Amino acid sequence: MRLRFAVAMAALVLMLAGVPLRAHHSFAAEYDGNKPIKLSGTVTKFDMVNPHSWIYMDVKDDSGKVVNWKFETASPSNLFRRGFRKDTIKPGMQVTLEGYLAKDGSPTANGQKLHLPDGNVIILGTEVNPG
Repeated sequence: MRLRFAVAMAALVLMLAGVPLRAHHSFAAEYDGNKPIKLSGTVTKFDMVNPHSWIYMDVKDDSGKVVNWKFETASPSNLFRRGFRKDTIKPGMQVTLEGYLAKDGSPTANGQKLHLPDGNVIILGTEVNPG
């Protein structure tokens, strides 16, 4: 009887431990699928790290002020499978990024497509259909 109880408790703990992880990976929790964005600017930094890579880019707003945007992208392994390498983008490069705005109003977006200066387009994340 004690063994069954211990197994049941262990299973419960494991199930509950997964709840925050699932919430972390929820697009809808952080980004608004009804607010697409397309920005052009200068790459300032690229972090190819797990669990998600990040592209940082300086963009001039409507008043001419430079704002540093950050775009969350797929994991390094997913980017690699799509042909993306660490040297695909470098600081100083002019690029265009498409994605969806963060819900918190910060200059953050979920990156979907990267338009390179040579005309190539790389898919950065899962295509979102806000429906």
